[in-house]
Parts: sequence; C-alpha cells; structure tokens
Amino acid sequence: MKVTKKILLGVFILWIFSGQINQIKAQDVADLTSGDTVTITLDEAIQIALVNNHLLRKGLLDLDRAEAQIREAWGSVYPQVNASGSYTRNLRTPNPFAGSDAGGLFESFGAVDWLAFNEQARTDGDPNTNPITFDEYLDRQRQGYEDAGIAPPGSDGSNPFAVENQFEFGLSITQAIYNGAAFSAIKASQQFRELSQDQVQADRQQVVQEVKNSFYSALLAKEQVEVLRSSVERLRVTVEETRRSVEAGVLSRYDRVSAEVELVNLETNLIEAENQAELAAKNLALQLGIPTQKEINLRGKLEFNESMQPDVADKEIAYEIALQQRPDIKQTASLLELRSIEGEVTKSRYFPTVNAFANFAYIGSVPSNRTAISPVEGQEFAFTASDRSFFDDSYWNEAVSVGLRMNWNIFNGFQTRMQVQQNKIDIKQAEIDREFQMNAVYLEIDQTLKNLETSLKRIRSQERNLEQAELNYEFALKRLQEGAGTALQERQASSLLDQSKLNYLSAVYDYLTALSQYEKSIGKQVLDAQ
Repeated sequence: MKVTKKILLGVFILWIFSGQINQIKAQDVADLTSGDTVTITLDEAIQIALVNNHLLRKGLLDLDRAEAQIREAWGSVYPQVNASGSYTRNLRTPNPFAGSDAGGLFESFGAVDWLAFNEQARTDGDPNTNPITFDEYLDRQRQGYEDAGIAPPGSDGSNPFAVENQFEFGLSITQAIYNGAAFSAIKASQQFRELSQDQVQADRQQVVQEVKNSFYSALLAKEQVEVLRSSVERLRVTVEETRRSVEAGVLSRYDRVSAEVELVNLETNLIEAENQAELAAKNLALQLGIPTQKEINLRGKLEFNESMQPDVADKEIAYEIALQQRPDIKQTASLLELRSIEGEVTKSRYFPTVNAFANFAYIGSVPSNRTAISPVEGQEFAFTASDRSFFDDSYWNEAVSVGLRMNWNIFNGFQTRMQVQQNKIDIKQAEIDREFQMNAVYLEIDQTLKNLETSLKRIRSQERNLEQAELNYEFALKRLQEGAGTALQERQASSLLDQSKLNYLSAVYDYLTALSQYEKSIGKQVLDAQ
C-alpha cells in the first residue's frame, strides 16, 4: 500500500513538473523561425521541433494512414456495388441448327401458313375463295412482297438467327452477412491505429531528447568558444607585457617567443572551436526542422542549479511510472493484442462466408435491319413494312435476380491449422520480447540514475576545483603585477583556470544529457504547441 502511494505521488509530481514547460502557440513557432536569424531558448526549441521536425511530420502522416486503413477495413462489410456494360458486334454468326434435323422444321413453317390459308378458304362461306396449291401460295406471296416493294425474308441468304448488335448493362449489389475475417480485420486496423498513436508519442519523446542533447551540445560549444576567446584575450595581454619586459631587459627573448607561440596555438584552437560551435548550431537547426542556412542564436547558459535534480529519484517508483507512461511499453501490449486478432482472422477461415446479392441487367439484341413486315388486314397477299426504333421493346429485355451465396473451404491441406500454429508462435515471441523489454527498461532507469549521480558528483567536484583555479589565477596575476611572479606562472594559472571551466561545463553537459535520458526512460509526457 505504501509503495502504491509513493508511485501515485511520483506520477503527480511528474505531472506538475511537465506543466513547467512554457508552451507557445503554433503561430508563434512560425514567427520565431521567419527571419534569417533565429534566437531561441531550450523550451522554444522543443516547441519548434514538435511542429517542424521531419520525423514527427512523417509520423503524423502514418497516423493518417492508420485512420484510412480503418475506413478501408470497414469498407469490406459495406454493400459492394458494381456496374458493368458490354457491346458485341457479330460480324458472322453460325447457324445454330447446322447439322441437325431442326432446319427442316423451320422450312415447313411456310407449309403451315399455306394450310392455314386453305382452311380459312374452306370455312369462310365465300364461294369465290377456294383452296390453292402450295406452289401457287408461294408465288402469290412472293408477288405480294414485290407489289409492296419489300424483299422477302431470307431472300438475301443471311442467317435469320443472327443479331448483329448485342448490348448488356448490369448492376450487381453484394452485402456481406457473415465474414469473420472482415470483422477481425476491422479490429486489427483499430489496433494498428493505437500502435501508430503510441509510435507518435515515442517519436515525440525521442525528438525532445535529441533536441535537448543538440541544444546542450550547441550551448557547450558556444561556451567553450567564450572560454577560449577569454583565454586568448588574456594571453594577448600577457604577450604584450612580455614584449615590454623583454625590451626592458627583465625577461629573455625566449619568454617572448614562447608566449607568442602559445598565443598562435590558442588562436588556432579558438578557430576550430568556433567552427565546431557553428556546426553544432546547424545540427540543432536540422533537428528543429528549419533551414540550416539560418543563423541560430541560443539564449541560456550551461549551468546547474538544485532545481534541475529529478523529481523522482527512487528506482522502483521510476520503474512503475515508466510502465504506465512509456509509449513503447504500450506498443508492446498493443502488438500482443494485434497478434491475437491476427489469430482470430486466421481461425475465421474455418467458417463459411455468407453474402446476399442482387443482380439487375438490361440486355439488348438489336439487328442492323430493323424492318418489320406485316400483312394488310382484309387483303390477301398484301404486305406492309415499318421500321422499328433502336430502343424498341422487342429488342430490349430486363433480367433481375436475388439470392444468397455461401463459400466454405472444407479442406485446404491443413494450411489454416498450420497458420494458426504459426500465430501462436508469434504470440509467444512477442511475450518474450515484452519480458526482455521490461528488464531492459529497469536496467535503463537504473543506469540513467547512476549516470545522474555520477555527473552530479563531478559537478560538485568541479565547482570546488573551479573556485581553487580562480583563486590560483588571481594569486598568480597579483604576483606578476608585483614583480614577485613570472609570466610563465601566470600563463600556467590561466591555462588551469580555462581547463577547470571546460571541465565544469563538460560535467554540467553530461548531467543535463543524463537528465534528458532519464526523463525519456520514464516516459515523461511531452506537451503540444497550442
């Protein structure tokens, strides 16, 4: 119970501490980076990176991709509507009755018409109408066609069953009623979105740490330049005093040459340090996602104060906080859930899929010659012809069908069974990865706390050493001014002072980077730009 209270207290402290970062608006980020020179603090650099950093911008696109994948997965259970259309031009159509006796049946159709004509002649009660022979019937029919100026059907030798133009327009609607794989895929896509969200948070923490390290590196390089520049200025004064002492005969020419050589070497070191500081600033610009052509000016100093110590320094509490806050740990849990969902997708192959469907088709068989021949009512062997329109109802028909379709793979050579087995192996591997991750996180927190402790001890030691070096230099300078000391002693004291300053700056830098690593190891939350 006491441990739980300590953990809750630690989380509350971190929440309060995270609010100490000064947030700036996204519009302010654009204003800060608009000029040729960008002057920023550490907090402003972090907020600029949260808006401009290339890795984070790509991560947000991955999040958009995950959202699109969810909508895509839902699309598989929505109604599927397909439209189709086709046109066929039959250049030559074979006789469907070729080689069979059915052709004779159609040749006898004319005889049937002749029999019907004679039967009508016998039963109409008119003595002027008498039955005629089949040949006479054909001759009179042919003459009727000629009188009407109509070519008899089939007189051109064409295939009477041929239709030159065929059209088909269709609409098909399918609705999934049961599809286990589709519904599991929706769950998987939602789980993938959570993975993407956790990855964005992990990227944000990684970017914040990298920005801090780059900012501290640029600040360290800047202050190293200031230390060396101050040293060069002091040494130039010493060289000038040595030159006057040599002219007065107090010091030898050797002392003057030695001082001048030392000055040249120190100036060379200053040039190199200035170059390194410029490169460090450009690297920071790259992390911030702004053009490296811009000049970066840093506001702040590389210094330590007691408020910079971690709010939670207990290893066990820090570990429990990390388990609650680190996005990579949440990713591992989401990955396990995703593996489980993948198993559901695989197992769904044991079951059938059921779909409802509805099909509608509009089919047209339109001949090129659309002339219709019909007898004239009340007149024997008199005919008339009319042209039918392209969309005449006799050419176009509708077809509608509805139904259910089931697809069930009964046996696929044990493939599904083996895929389920592979999924179980994937889950076990993910559990092993999680176990390793837990141990690695504990070790990371332990190591970062030790690094903080070591760096803090170095800072304490270097603070005392810096005080001693400053006193030693003041003493050497005073002795030189009184004529009791030598220029060499003053230069040695100056060099020790510069080295002490550099050592102190290095210790502070190591502490700040260790603190940044510690905050990342416990999953410290990152605030958004407003």
